[in-house]
Amino acid sequence: MGFIANHLRRAIIAALLSTLTLAPAMAENRPALDRIRARGELKVCIWPDYYSITYRNPRTQQLSGLDIDLSAELARELGVKLSYVDSSFSQLITDVTSARCDVAMFAVGVLPQREAKLAFTKPYLQSDIYGVTTHSNRMVREWSDIDHPGVVVAVQADTFMDPVMRGALKQAQLVVIRPPDTRERELESGRVDVFMTDFPYSRRLLDSADWAKLVAPPRPFHVLPYAYAVRQGDPQWLARVDEFVAAIKRDGRLKDAAARYGLARIVVD
Repeated sequence: MGFIANHLRRAIIAALLSTLTLAPAMAENRPALDRIRARGELKVCIWPDYYSITYRNPRTQQLSGLDIDLSAELARELGVKLSYVDSSFSQLITDVTSARCDVAMFAVGVLPQREAKLAFTKPYLQSDIYGVTTHSNRMVREWSDIDHPGVVVAVQADTFMDPVMRGALKQAQLVVIRPPDTRERELESGRVDVFMTDFPYSRRLLDSADWAKLVAPPRPFHVLPYAYAVRQGDPQWLARVDEFVAAIKRDGRLKDAAARYGLARIVVD
C-alpha cells in the first residue's frame, strides 16, 4: 500500500507541476479580448525610435506621437490600463505572434511577408518613400539625382525601403545601416549622400536639423499603407481593433492626432 500511495502522490505532484508549467502558455493562447479583460491591461508594441509615431525622447524618456495618443484612446475605450512593449520592425512578427503584446501600434507597413504571419486592420495612414539629404550635398539636389554612379544611398535595416531601393537602384550604391550606426550620422558625416525613409520619420530631421533637406518623388514612387497588426486566428480581436480604426476616422480623432504631429497629409480616410 505504501508503494502505491507514494506512486500516486508522485503522479499527482507531476500533474500539478505540468499544469502550472502549461498555465502561462494556455493563458496566452486565449482570445486577446479575454486576456486583456482578465488582466485589466492592454499591451501595445511600439518602436520607440519612430519620430512623430511612437517616439521616446532620449533626454526625458517621455513617449509622444500619433500612435501614443491613439493607443491611449483604445485603452480608454476598453476600460483598461495601458502598457507599452518596446519592439522594432525586425522583432514585430515574433512579438505579436508570441502574444508579448496584444497589438502593434506603430504605423506598421502592410507587406506580403508580414501579412503571411500577422492580421492587419484597415489602413489608417499611408506613405511614399522620401529621400533626406543635406543642403550642401552636391550629388543629390532632387529625386532624379539619386540613381547615378557615385551616389551612396542609405536605408535602415529591416525597413521596407531596403528591398524597394535594392530593386529600384541601377547605378547608385546602396548601403544598409544597422545599429548602433544611424542614417542621420552617416548622412551628416558625408559617408552617404541621401537616406531613404518614410514621411513620418523624415519629420525627425526636418524638425530638428537645419542642414537637412527633404527630397520628394515628383510622382508616387512606392506608396505603402500602414495599419495595426494583431495575431492571426483571433477574428474577434481583429474586428474590435478595426472598429476602433473606423471610429477614429469617423469622429476626427485620427485627423486631430495627425495634425498635432505634422502627419495630416498621410491620413487615410
